[in-house]
Amino acid sequence: MRAVVTVAGTDKVGIIAAATGKLAELNVNILDITQTILPPNFFTMVMLVDASGSDLPFGEIADQMEALGRELGLDIHAQREETFQAMHRI
Repeated sequence: MRAVVTVAGTDKVGIIAAATGKLAELNVNILDITQTILPPNFFTMVMLVDASGSDLPFGEIADQMEALGRELGLDIHAQREETFQAMHRI
């Protein structure tokens, strides 16, 4: 099952390591990743992931990613790919 993970917040050291490390811990494969810094210091990252290898239900994966976001002071959200695409269709 493919999903989209978004990360946003003030830039600081270790954001990518923390987010990708948590996904690896959950046995979620990263298929594509893009990140950028918006001036003056706003970090954004979008990852397309495959969660089919995880033993956890997707809701638990999403909850753990959001909890990581709270720990880091970031907004981290995981959505099923279909939901993400439907929400961002013009």
